[in-house]
Amino acid sequence: MGFIKEFKEFAVKGNVMDMAVGVIIGGAFGKIVTSLVDNILMPIIGSLTGGINFAELAVTVGDANIQYGMFIQNIIDFIIVALCIFLMLKGINNLNRKKEEPEAPAAPAGPTQEELLAEIRDLLKQK
Repeated sequence: MGFIKEFKEFAVKGNVMDMAVGVIIGGAFGKIVTSLVDNILMPIIGSLTGGINFAELAVTVGDANIQYGMFIQNIIDFIIVALCIFLMLKGINNLNRKKEEPEAPAAPAGPTQEELLAEIRDLLKQK
């Protein structure tokens, strides 16, 4: 199954309890990832781009101050949060699938149906 197809299946899953747990864990986990983005990743990206602080990027149009840098930072934050939660749930789902998979039944030790029918045919011929 492709990565995009699995992500689409995850995004449209309809189990309410799973979604509620996801929202609660996602909220708490989101704070951790937001801190990761704000305090670690964005300063690194800023230093790679020549010391640009995305949070300070803005354009003034008339009286409006458009802070497009915060928008860029929030997009990066969202993508990282969504990817982390998806990968975490994908790992949990893989563990659950392994638990649910029954062991393959052993091959029957006795004769096959064809062998039994042939034996019955031979016995009927003898009578």
